[in-house]
Amino acid sequence: MKLRVRVPATLANLGPGFDCLALAVDLVNEFTVDTGGEPGVEVEGEGADELPRDATNLAFRSIAHLARAVGGSLPAFGLRCTNLIPLQRGLGSSASAVVGGLLLGDRLLGAELSPHRLLGMAADLEGHADNVGACLRGGLALAYLSSDGWRAERLQPSPELAPAVLVPLGERIATEDARRALPRRVPLADASFNVGRAALAVLALTLRPDLLGAALEDRLHQPHRLPLMPATRALFEDLRQAGFPVCVAGSGPSIVAFEQGERRVSELGPGWRVLRPAVDVAGASIVESIG
Repeated sequence: MKLRVRVPATLANLGPGFDCLALAVDLVNEFTVDTGGEPGVEVEGEGADELPRDATNLAFRSIAHLARAVGGSLPAFGLRCTNLIPLQRGLGSSASAVVGGLLLGDRLLGAELSPHRLLGMAADLEGHADNVGACLRGGLALAYLSSDGWRAERLQPSPELAPAVLVPLGERIATEDARRALPRRVPLADASFNVGRAALAVLALTLRPDLLGAALEDRLHQPHRLPLMPATRALFEDLRQAGFPVCVAGSGPSIVAFEQGERRVSELGPGWRVLRPAVDVAGASIVESIG
């Protein structure tokens, strides 16, 4: 059996949407398992010189995690990871590995887990339900913790959204380091500010992109994380002063600027990659199955 899964990148946190809003974009990683191939792990593309090629690989571990959870026995298989999502740049590369591995494991074992079960499993492994929610469902995901575990509602993003993802070549940040920069207590005024802006962000991202400038303002995480990434901080402030709706992608250091009409982000020089992926409305899916 040969299975290939396509998994999109995600732009999480989205200004005031800390840990609850994420947008899937058409920058994909693909993971292929082949039960007739040589056992082992191959990595191509982003992270080819860094990611493990053994059982500690995150996609491999996610396949094995699902098998343990359902009490199934996996056949021997080869795993190939073809990565287009940059590592440690706030674009959901780890979420893609977790989601890709779980979908492959589910299909290999014929487990047919429910979407809620897959989401909960992915959130446990990756740590962020907004990322994996958008990764699984596509479009704009609104994640929340219910009495029955994590849930993610899919919203249809505005067709006018035109994200420009600005990736610094000289800065990286691990999610754990970015999380440690956050304060343990939040002033009531800041919490109230973000509640209003998060509600506005849902409206702006789905129906009123003209409101994105105000909707992406945030007091919970971006002011505390931007000092960790000087180049990103300088560009973030320049773009905002130029009138672009802008936010940090995930925990950074990449930035998302929403281009509108003829207004486009100018060339940034050799220290940056500028990506303009379309919004991904399909989410992760098995795109090839050969029995």
